[in-house]
Amino acid sequence: MSHPPPPGIYVPVVLFFKENEDFDVLAIKAHVLRLAKGGVTGIVVQGSNGEAQHLSREERKEAISIARQTLDESGFQNVVIIAGCGAQSARESKKLCADAKGAGAGYVLVLTPSVWPGQMTKDAILAFHRDVATHSPLPYMVYNFPTVTAGLNLESDIILELSKHPNIVGTKLSCGNIGKLHRLTSAKPSSQFATLAGVSEVLLHGLLSGSAGAIAALPNIVPKLHMKLYELYKAGKIDEAMKIQALLGQGDFATRQLGGISAIKALASKHFGYGQPYVRGPLRTVTAQELSGPYFDKLEELIAMEKSL
Repeated sequence: MSHPPPPGIYVPVVLFFKENEDFDVLAIKAHVLRLAKGGVTGIVVQGSNGEAQHLSREERKEAISIARQTLDESGFQNVVIIAGCGAQSARESKKLCADAKGAGAGYVLVLTPSVWPGQMTKDAILAFHRDVATHSPLPYMVYNFPTVTAGLNLESDIILELSKHPNIVGTKLSCGNIGKLHRLTSAKPSSQFATLAGVSEVLLHGLLSGSAGAIAALPNIVPKLHMKLYELYKAGKIDEAMKIQALLGQGDFATRQLGGISAIKALASKHFGYGQPYVRGPLRTVTAQELSGPYFDKLEELIAMEKSL
């Protein structure tokens, strides 16, 4: 029987590229190290924010290896790595799970295939995840993100059914549905099955509903601020935590309005001195001129708080 990942804050790291779209290894390492120093529990490599769908199989392995090496050589061996291993076939997902173990990951996170959404009945979804989880050499987490899976949205009954598998240990809910999260946590506590919020705007709401924490994009920019909220929650200082939660909700929304993945890279470059905002097509690179206006101002406020911690 596999065990769920430790509770806490996990970051689906953005992956930095050079202008020619090759890996910017120095920037990737600098980013992973800054997040670890910010106190995060773990790193998710080749998630949606890491542009997994834009990477070759060899690049996926390299991205995991770079992250693990960076953490280990800097004294952060305790920081967990979860590897995104979703693919459009069970066969390919199984290969990616095996690759992830060899490259140094501790867990895998797998999306539901979505090329033929009409074929993805409840039985097909259950069969896919059970098959891949059975063959995965690492503990397996189910990734629910309707935005990138043609609207496929796994309901709590499907996830609970999957949680009975001995190697399926958790889920990431990027749907942001607190009702679904609470149904899962009330049936399976986080010590048995890690239900993690998938967006910062419901981090505290999820914790109060029994979640194991979150896997969220915004900690790419403000990891310390998320850890501050998490520590306040654990200390029972809910009113103080809620004040930070209000800011994170604004920041989550602002990041999406500015341009998502590229905006995160641009802000890291501007404020922390590494990397450039390049993304692989069809995503669009955010220009410096676009980093302005009320959404940018809100993120500047959050970053100022981050730097004060």
